[in-house]
Amino acid sequence: MIPDPPLTTPLPAERLDTAKMPGHWLLARMGKRVLRPGGLELTGLLLDSLKIESDDTVVEMAPGLGATARITLQKQPAHYVGVERDEAAANRVRSILRGDQDSCVLGSAAETGLEAGSADVVYGEAMLSMQTASQKSIIAREAFRILKPGGLYGIHELGLKPDTMEGSKKEEILAALSSAIRVGARPLTASEWMQLLKDEGFEVDPSGLHVAQMHLLEPRRIIADEGLLGAVRIALNVIRNPAARRRILRMREVFRLYEESLCAIALVAHKPN
Repeated sequence: MIPDPPLTTPLPAERLDTAKMPGHWLLARMGKRVLRPGGLELTGLLLDSLKIESDDTVVEMAPGLGATARITLQKQPAHYVGVERDEAAANRVRSILRGDQDSCVLGSAAETGLEAGSADVVYGEAMLSMQTASQKSIIAREAFRILKPGGLYGIHELGLKPDTMEGSKKEEILAALSSAIRVGARPLTASEWMQLLKDEGFEVDPSGLHVAQMHLLEPRRIIADEGLLGAVRIALNVIRNPAARRRILRMREVFRLYEESLCAIALVAHKPN
């Protein structure tokens, strides 16, 4: 069993003002540890599709609080490498690593500094959705570069539906999301996510696509992801912090307003041999 990071390990962005900090770090401050749009269930489907084996080198881009890293390490890959730009987040991930075979390096998903063809599996979650179109492409290209031929690349991101959504509707949703979470939100439809990976050289099998509801702040999802005690801890923290409560309620209001148009998407593609 991989332990949780020590309670004394600092959280990312902990010194930022509550009114200005990105929504995912605000939720982390309140005690939420699973910050992925499809929750642990979709993360599990993603990791199952990546078929991590004992001789694999696995690279996780932007591991954040390390929730998925813990699950990956339980699969006992030969090597785990996290690439994290936030030093506090990197230190949290380092606290759960198994030893010299694992590492978490400071770096950008767009420029990892890792050797070409060094990874069997690369994945990232809830990270591309906040990037511009050009940055999305650069990050996908970097994943392609560091993968061995035949290697797998997985993403778990915020999605839009249906595929035929009009541009004006997209702009309305993106503006509302960005205002609520205090960071640019640029999700794509399922077909757009698949095309992004195809454009960077990946082969995409539609069977590698999984779609779930985006219920990040719904009570049932919170309990499923955090456990009953974790959900109670989060609720108490939110009650005690009026500024955080106002922001989180606003985020949930926006998520519910556009519930029919938002989803969570997990997708696995491979680098051709």
